[in-house]
Amino acid sequence: MGTQSNPMPVKLFAALLASETDLLAAAEEELADLFGPVDARSETLPWTVSDYYAPEMGANLLRRFVAFARRVSPEMLSEIKLQTQDIERRHRAASGGRRINIDPGYIDTGKVVLMSTKNAGHRLYLRDGIYAEITLLYHSGGFHRLVYTYADYLWPETTAFLTDARMRYLRAF
Repeated sequence: MGTQSNPMPVKLFAALLASETDLLAAAEEELADLFGPVDARSETLPWTVSDYYAPEMGANLLRRFVAFARRVSPEMLSEIKLQTQDIERRHRAASGGRRINIDPGYIDTGKVVLMSTKNAGHRLYLRDGIYAEITLLYHSGGFHRLVYTYADYLWPETTAFLTDARMRYLRAF
């Protein structure tokens, strides 16, 4: 029989998507106010994966990832997702549509996990309408996809960011 133990703290990150670099910067600042200093930031890249967000957020979207120096308990993830949704709401357009999408996640030694409000066959319910999914597995010296991994998590720039964030996480112990 196994023995219960508390989970190790994890490295929090957020995937930001918006059409304006000023909005990405504003959201990053608000996230830092909540979760502590940013210690890793990806390049800002054009998001050309799909037109899924176009009806709500428009075209010419930009993707940026940020990671935070302070580690968090995985028990906080539902609350963190709700806090990021509050930031999205504060930046809504006059029409009511989102101008920014913020997807929080975490990195630990063996995986990248994302939070979502949408249920799917590969997602586990946490609480308060929030689900979690393992998006990438780390083994054999690198990150590896799953059949449902989002395309932008496979970009070389994204895996470089996640690898750097993972190394920062490991050095914190």
